[in-house]
Amino acid sequence: MRIVIFVPADVHSLELAGLMDVFAEANKGFGKMFYEVAIVAEDGRTIRCAFGLRVLPDCAFDAYPSIPDTLLVAGSVGVPYRPGRLVIDWLINIAPQTRRYGSVCTGAFVLGEAGLLKGRRVTTHWQFASLLAERFPEARVEGDRVFVRDGVMITSAGSSAAIDLGLSLVEEDLGREVALYVARRLVVFLKRPGDQSQFSVHLAAQAIDRSRVYDVQQYVLNHPAADLSVTALAKIAAMSARNFTRVFSQEVGISPSDYVDLTRIDVARFLLEGSRLSIALIAERSGFGSARAMRRAFLSHVGVTPSDYRDRFRTSGDGARGSLSENG
Repeated sequence: MRIVIFVPADVHSLELAGLMDVFAEANKGFGKMFYEVAIVAEDGRTIRCAFGLRVLPDCAFDAYPSIPDTLLVAGSVGVPYRPGRLVIDWLINIAPQTRRYGSVCTGAFVLGEAGLLKGRRVTTHWQFASLLAERFPEARVEGDRVFVRDGVMITSAGSSAAIDLGLSLVEEDLGREVALYVARRLVVFLKRPGDQSQFSVHLAAQAIDRSRVYDVQQYVLNHPAADLSVTALAKIAAMSARNFTRVFSQEVGISPSDYVDLTRIDVARFLLEGSRLSIALIAERSGFGSARAMRRAFLSHVGVTPSDYRDRFRTSGDGARGSLSENG
């Protein structure tokens, strides 16, 4: 199966290497050469990656001799320079002839320049999602997803999400057993659900300067099982409930109740990944009150049950399995 990866100037080396390693390990796991991967660029000269690594493409884009099965466009650090007209025309012509095509990170901007995002659900690095939506308004940008599959198109978030994208293609082509082999070889999770958030609610919160809202956020994080109603949180901020809700939503970008829900999910994720606590006890400690309530929240926000999440992300070793409740 022929895979072509187009690399723009200032390509992010981790994205390119991640894809290459996934397909190379898949060949080993399959026991014979299944993927033939070629790197193409605007010309055949050595490319200097954004942070100094140099890559020699296999050929210029217009010298590749056939139609690939899969076409992927890697991203650069920041928004890629607009490729020349010949590259755009090549993408317009070749993408519809492939079985599937897509991008990693800001490579979505290159696809957009070729008109290939129109009417499609797509994602990119969260930092550039709003710009992608602004520049290509006919695309449906889902800026908080790890990767998005829409028919023949697959797009992913930045850097390490290239591995998630690659693993999803390997599982599609060669099955779960080979994809699991690759994940183990690369010491990564087999699959982060495509609709999993790119970043924790607390990572986003770190950008907020210290304020009464910041203090409330820290209280929520440190006391997930406490009374976290709007009334209770407004008292901590020394504001009226109405004013607190308005100020919090403006500064954080989501309502206080949504922030509490996402915080409790973050706390539960941490405990599911790194502890042997039962599902019921994790639900209690993270503030959900019951395994049933936590299960509903996970299905709504994460797309999987707590037990399924633990199976995918557990870091405490196989010994954790024996202590799990069946309630998740």
